[in-house]
Amino acid sequence: MVKNAFISVIFQEKKEENRGSVEFQIVSFTNKIRRLTSHLELHRKDYLSQRGLRKILGKRQRLLSYLSKKNKIRYKELISELDIRESKNR
Repeated sequence: MVKNAFISVIFQEKKEENRGSVEFQIVSFTNKIRRLTSHLELHRKDYLSQRGLRKILGKRQRLLSYLSKKNKIRYKELISELDIRESKNR
């Protein structure tokens, strides 16, 4: 639960900033992913939520790859703040 509190603090700080920025979108997708993951731990057969989770994961992955191509420093900072793994390059 510490991660969720940390992310919500980041989320609150980013509200004043541009909501269309890549970082804001990645943070909001990460919040949704963590919520859906905790939901799916209780409800394993909720297949629609599983599908939604996979779609959000794909969107976040595309945004992360875009950010890593455009600005590697911001990408590294965001990865460390959100405590998510670095994506594999294809």
